Amino acid sequence: MEKSKIFEIVKKENIRFIRLQFTDINGQLKNVEIPVNDLERALEKGMMFDGSSIEGFVRIDESDMYLKPDLSTFAILPWTMDGKKSGRFICDVYKADGTPFEGDPRYRLRLVMEKAKSMGFVPHAGPEVEFFLLPRKNGKAVFEFLDEGGYFDLLPVDIAENLRSEVAVMLEEMGIDVEATHHEVAPSQHEVDFRYSNALSSADAVQTVKLVIKTLAIKNDLHATFMPKPFFGINGSGMHVHLSLFSKDLKKNIFYDENTGDISIEMKYFIGGIIKHAKSITAITNPTVNSYKRLVPGYEAPVNIAWSLGNRSALIRVPNARGMSTRLEYRAPDPSCNPYLAFSVLIAAGLDGIENKILPPEPVDKNIYRLDERERESLDIKTLPKSLEEAIFEAENDPLIKEVLGEHIFKKFIKTKKKEFEEFSVYVTDWEKTKYENL
Repeated sequence: MEKSKIFEIVKKENIRFIRLQFTDINGQLKNVEIPVNDLERALEKGMMFDGSSIEGFVRIDESDMYLKPDLSTFAILPWTMDGKKSGRFICDVYKADGTPFEGDPRYRLRLVMEKAKSMGFVPHAGPEVEFFLLPRKNGKAVFEFLDEGGYFDLLPVDIAENLRSEVAVMLEEMGIDVEATHHEVAPSQHEVDFRYSNALSSADAVQTVKLVIKTLAIKNDLHATFMPKPFFGINGSGMHVHLSLFSKDLKKNIFYDENTGDISIEMKYFIGGIIKHAKSITAITNPTVNSYKRLVPGYEAPVNIAWSLGNRSALIRVPNARGMSTRLEYRAPDPSCNPYLAFSVLIAAGLDGIENKILPPEPVDKNIYRLDERERESLDIKTLPKSLEEAIFEAENDPLIKEVLGEHIFKKFIKTKKKEFEEFSVYVTDWEKTKYENL
């Protein structure tokens, strides 16, 4: 969007404040609000902020950093505060010397996109964001179900169903094309799907979707959680990611072979690369202790490293659509991940497969959930890490992960996640109290 057009909208809509948004290494959306009178300066020179106060950024002796708005991300926030409208930009982070900050997750994805472009590709992504809506009491979330609905259930019109509709409307107003919203498999669980786009725009959209859902939940005295497994005994929340590569002119889907009418050799190589790096990728796509409570057999979560044509029991599924819609679905990620980093490692792993012509094993057409250990071994089907600790070990020993994240984020991320697992390891849970109270 042109600057002149932005200022025209700002004046016409009587926007009073501008929110400059960015994401820390843990995937948390941050922002600073400025009066609209400072917008010109922010667009020209960027907005200075203290980077030492942001998780995983810089030390106090190098704290001056700048937020530079990406004009293409301008949107009007579809809610008002005290009757005053606000606009927003998603920003890139720069150092004081004017160079991009290597620890900015958005910058890491930009680098992967540039690598893909040098190979003649434009990566596209389409995430499916699942979440739970919970009641609130005294301003705090209560881990109880709001409903007993299931997949695609049409509930009696209630506050959750109204909220889903309101989310879709608000996202449309912010320029995000919503394809579907629906009730998911578990009670009180919901999903929002939005239109396929280039990977950077899709990562931006994930952050916007989460912001809108959380904001509307609070406005309706509810709590939205993107925690992967908030309840024992039911399905957790995933963030399945659909991926494809297009030609630079966006007229050809690289994953489709026009001669055979089926998937291309490039797609097979891409899948081979992801399978090669699947264990280490998991530290980024499933970055919390709680993530591994979801990645267990029996709750539709993929734990087996295999691919298939249409089979939802595999880690990587190739839907039946062909032509320009040819794509793969990577089913492991959950919504606690940083979408910029998750897309970065997934795409980079796929590109590694193409560069090195890594063929995947044969696709598995059986229900992998029902195979016993001997059958899985005969098909050479390995499993994803069973804990954050195991995933971090895999990531530490995969040079691709360090290259994609960059040394700054890699060191900070590994250190933070090791500390998180250590904290969990010494915490006494309610399960332990119940299990061992009579010892």
